[in-house]
Order: sequence, then structure tokens, then C-alpha cells
Amino acid sequence: MSGASWSLAVTAETVLYSFRRCPYAMRARMALKVSGAEYEHREVVLRDKPAAMLEASPKGTVPVLVLPDGSVIEESLEVMFWALAQDDPERWLDRKDDDLVAANDGPFKHSLDRYKYHTRYEDVNPEAHREQCIAHLARLEERLADQPFLSGQARGFTDIAIFPFVRQFANHDAERFEAENLPRTRAWLDGLTGSELFAAIMAKFPKWEPAEA
Repeated sequence: MSGASWSLAVTAETVLYSFRRCPYAMRARMALKVSGAEYEHREVVLRDKPAAMLEASPKGTVPVLVLPDGSVIEESLEVMFWALAQDDPERWLDRKDDDLVAANDGPFKHSLDRYKYHTRYEDVNPEAHREQCIAHLARLEERLADQPFLSGQARGFTDIAIFPFVRQFANHDAERFEAENLPRTRAWLDGLTGSELFAAIMAKFPKWEPAEA
């Protein structure tokens, strides 16, 4: 995915515009946290986006990372890459499967949206899209047959990039998800959701308001 294409005025520190429950923002925050990168967290309400965020990224989605030199990174995977370029203590970049991440961000997310938010779309069969999601999860289940994480024995880039979306699917109908024959995927998801890293990035922040002049 493309990164920054323009710059703003130079600032004193790195700023992250984020929304706590957004899966894209979750994976960005996890990479920032594990890297130890310092930044100012600005929690936004998506129905009332701050002008400063829209100036940085007119497309109006999170996460948005504004660097001290004024450059803007507005894609979550690019935020992850930037963070891990600062420091990658767990060597996440050594465990990165571009094809699996692309399948998550493309077909799986497409079907997830039409399963979870089917009322937003015309002529959509949510059950058909749920089955597409399950087919993707079966691929993860197979990958986890001989290893605890998607790219090996330790969590890596692939796991962090994908798991917030699997969590979103699972939480939409937890009872049905529990009934699926996906024991390894559930264990993988539970481990990541229960991690100290995830707990740390899910801390609640008040809505950010710009300082009065």
C-alpha cells in the first residue's frame, strides 16, 4: 500500500490519529507499541473527525500518522512498516506473508463487511459471505496445524496484521464462531487477544480536542 504523498508543517513530535475499535488502527498501534516508538495519541470519533486529521489525510480514515517532518502515513500496513523500521525487537518482519495479508485485506475483509454490515449493501446474502469468511479461516486453521502462529513459532507481522479482523468476525456472533471446527484458530485468536500487548493498545482515551488558541 502506498504511504505518504504530501507533507504538512513541521511538528515537534509524531502524532497518531486513531479510533480504539478500528482493526486497521489496532494493528498499527500494536506495531508502534512493540517498537517502542513515541508518539502523541489522538483518539477520534469517526462521525466527528477533527479538522487537523482531515488536513493530514482527506480520505478521513484511521490510522493516520503524522511525522515530525510533516510527512503523513495514512495506510495501516505502512504505519506498521514505519514503526518496525525504528525498532523490531521481536523480529516481526522476519515473519511476514504478503499473500496471506493480502487475502485478509482483500477477499476476507470484503466478505466480512457484507456479513457484519449487510444492511449497508443492496442484494447481499450475508450467509454466503459468512461462508467465504469461514473458507478463509480454514486456510488459517491449516497453517496453524504444525505451529502456534501463522508464520512460525513466535508472533510476527502476519499474525498482527490479520488477527484484528478475525477478532471482528468472531465477535459478531461468538456462539456460532465457537461452534465452527476451528480449534487452532480460536486458540491463536485467544492468545493474541489475551496478550499484554493487545491489552496495552486497547487502553481507553478520551476524544481528542485541539487546544484552544
